[in-house]
Amino acid sequence: MGQEVAKERFSEAEYGRFGERLKDSLLALRELLARPGFGAGPATVGAELELFLIDEDGRPLRRNKEVREAAGDGRVVLELGSFNLEVNLTPLPLAGRPFTAIEAEARDMMGAVDEAARSCGGRVVPIGILPTLTEFDFTRDSMSDETRYRALSRGMRRVRAEPFRVRIDGLERLDLEVEDVILESANTSWQVHLRTPPASFAGVYNAAQLAIGPVLAASGNSPSFLGRDLWEETRIALFEASADDRDAERPWRVDGRVSFGSGWVDGGAGELFEQSVREYEPVMPVMDEEDPLAVVRAGGVPGLAELRLHQGTVWQWNRPVYDPAGGGHLRVELRALPAGPTCADMAANAAFLLGLVLATAADSGWIGGFPFADAYRNFYRAARSGLDAPLAWPGRDGPVPAAELVLDLLPVAAEGLASAGVEPDETSRLLDIVGERVRLRRTGAAWQREALAALEDRPGARGAMLARYRDLAFTGDPVHTWPGLV
Repeated sequence: MGQEVAKERFSEAEYGRFGERLKDSLLALRELLARPGFGAGPATVGAELELFLIDEDGRPLRRNKEVREAAGDGRVVLELGSFNLEVNLTPLPLAGRPFTAIEAEARDMMGAVDEAARSCGGRVVPIGILPTLTEFDFTRDSMSDETRYRALSRGMRRVRAEPFRVRIDGLERLDLEVEDVILESANTSWQVHLRTPPASFAGVYNAAQLAIGPVLAASGNSPSFLGRDLWEETRIALFEASADDRDAERPWRVDGRVSFGSGWVDGGAGELFEQSVREYEPVMPVMDEEDPLAVVRAGGVPGLAELRLHQGTVWQWNRPVYDPAGGGHLRVELRALPAGPTCADMAANAAFLLGLVLATAADSGWIGGFPFADAYRNFYRAARSGLDAPLAWPGRDGPVPAAELVLDLLPVAAEGLASAGVEPDETSRLLDIVGERVRLRRTGAAWQREALAALEDRPGARGAMLARYRDLAFTGDPVHTWPGLV
């Protein structure tokens, strides 16, 4: 979605040509993936941090374009909502102390964007869902003033004529309809990228599908939306509903446009890209001049701009990424973790997730006896119930509480990080943050609920809670050390 889009309206003929180009791109990708040595290289890790802009009262501030300009840094980009920004962090080798470097860069960038926001009358906050949002914050005027987002909106309405229906049953119930995809902007995340060689892609991807359940259970930071107490990680349900292009004309499709998936992967990245093209209609048919088949058959590395753009509008929670940079490579993008509460928490979540992925991928014997349905249930149970969720795991007899499973899996994650050359003191520091958070049952979601309870539903309670949350987030101290509100 970061590619330039010059117009927002397209003809049916343009959609047809785009579909044909996608077919050529898939064939070019298959030939490229079969090329000896393609995508080889050391493992690297990167991340993207999405942020909310707020005003002095903690309400969303619709000035992301002005804040980006004030920041003057190419790593800061616009998101769908005019009160959202994204910071793209520098990819690093996984060996050594990458998470400390990522944490430091995220902290520096968050501070720089906050200073830019101050010059525009606002601040920034890293949180999964802004607790002060109201129904009136999701009009079409709330969308970023960018052609690509208007084109996305039109494209999604082309394939779904019906309103988007959001129904979430949590501690309370939410039921609403919206005419546009603007509800996507209610969610901000911490997206982690792991460079992966083509030969091991299927194993790493399947391991990510297994690992994300317990990691998400320990990372909840989105307990409410529109004043309703919902899931530990309400983002999962909200994002899926806010971009679900299935309607009465598409009863055959199992998965929505935002989904966990429906089975283990056998054929690697190519299988996942082919599934995206086969099952999801294009929404922005922007054509590039490149002939991908001609480029790959001449020994080059094609940009595959159309395929990358299309894939950017299919939001699997774990998503394959093709990048032509540096001779071309593949990444697994892990998209389910929330933004915040602090850079230390996000670095710890990334370390736990990647360590568990690497350890699980190294021993693929589990996959034959572990149903995909169990990984699927794990993911949604973790999003709904957090540390109380009953989760299954290979080699265990029946589900166990997520809190117990996470503590048991921390040493497994440590082994995975060690296998990648991460320094032991780096691993110990970060996994200890996760362990203490779980032992104290002090996730971001738990802190938010506790803080609101302390305010006893007094007027402006959510704004007061958010102000204290923001102050604590900028201390850098992980959430399990935060004091409550008194």
